[in-house]
Amino acid sequence: MEKTTNPKPYNLGERTLKFAKRVRDYVRALPKDIASIEDGKQLVKSSGSVGANYIEAEDALSKKDFVVRIKICKKEAKESIYWLELIEPKENYLNEKQALSQEATELMKIFGSIVIKCT
Repeated sequence: MEKTTNPKPYNLGERTLKFAKRVRDYVRALPKDIASIEDGKQLVKSSGSVGANYIEAEDALSKKDFVVRIKICKKEAKESIYWLELIEPKENYLNEKQALSQEATELMKIFGSIVIKCT
């Protein structure tokens, strides 16, 4: 039986890092107008915060600390979706915008599920 590879890693640390890196590549390709620059900065911050807070959650001092950090991951993923909605990329980057929105939505749902299981 042939083993298929999942394109999305199960390791959330790796997955959130990949998401933040893809966002950075996307932002570099945006038009250089004031709105794209400012919204892009916010998107970079929120996308990076998803992974940074997940790393903190992995080393949480207590269950309560873990849940708080995971809630922040969810919040930052949701914020990333917001900034992606505001940004109007060049036409050839519309598919990447959609893919990033989908990934942020999936991450938000994963973190929401973790919170529910922990409470």
